[in-house]
Amino acid sequence: MNKLPASTGWLWIKQGFALFRKQPGGLSTLFLGYMFVMIFLSLLPVLGQFVPLMLVPVFSIAFMRACVDIEQNKRITPLLLLSGFRKPAFTPLFALGTLYLAAAAAAVAVSTLADDGMLAKFLMGRIEPDAQALKDANLSGAILLALAVYVPAAMAFCFAAPLIYWQQMGLGKAIFFSFFAVLRALRAFITFALGWFGIVMGVSVMVVLILGTSELATTLMVPVSVVLTVVLNCSLYASYRQIFGVPPQPDTETPAAPL
Repeated sequence: MNKLPASTGWLWIKQGFALFRKQPGGLSTLFLGYMFVMIFLSLLPVLGQFVPLMLVPVFSIAFMRACVDIEQNKRITPLLLLSGFRKPAFTPLFALGTLYLAAAAAAVAVSTLADDGMLAKFLMGRIEPDAQALKDANLSGAILLALAVYVPAAMAFCFAAPLIYWQQMGLGKAIFFSFFAVLRALRAFITFALGWFGIVMGVSVMVVLILGTSELATTLMVPVSVVLTVVLNCSLYASYRQIFGVPPQPDTETPAAPL
């Protein structure tokens, strides 16, 4: 895990777009399948509030595997969505998702110290965006407190899932290596984050300038958001490959028994 120059972060973004261009239909279909499953799970009583977030690391493996298949000139299939559900990876991946949910909850809980819970209520849809109480709240302080908790957690979770899946690391070891891998490449990841922020803001502003805030603009942003999210996942794969090396070939991986 050598230190990387800041410009590497932008290289990962370009590599993500290059991967997407090779199989845009397959990747988009895979993502839509993932979203369909997530929406279905969210409809479950009580558990629907938590299970989708807890399964994020499990499903993230599907997109990592898809990128490997693209590099090998293989067709992407929806069956990749099942990749993270196979033993022995599923149990630590699901545990990782549980920790991810706990970290998100902790970040929101800490934010209440600054704004009496206004940000939390907004995120849960319990208060309207134009509510006076929200405008009067110390949202900037709440966001900073939430980021102080969430950013270190995000560093720890960034590569944990593929390390569990491809390197057969235990949960704690994967979290440890992920955190310090991101820390060592921090300049590259800052560029990566700023680059993606600029892309998302640039696209959003362009759509608004061309179409205004019409219903058409809102409709157009749906497929645009799908594409950008898929490319982001491809970019994360590019960063994993740069830092930890090319993953094992699928046909050389240890066969995994289905759950």
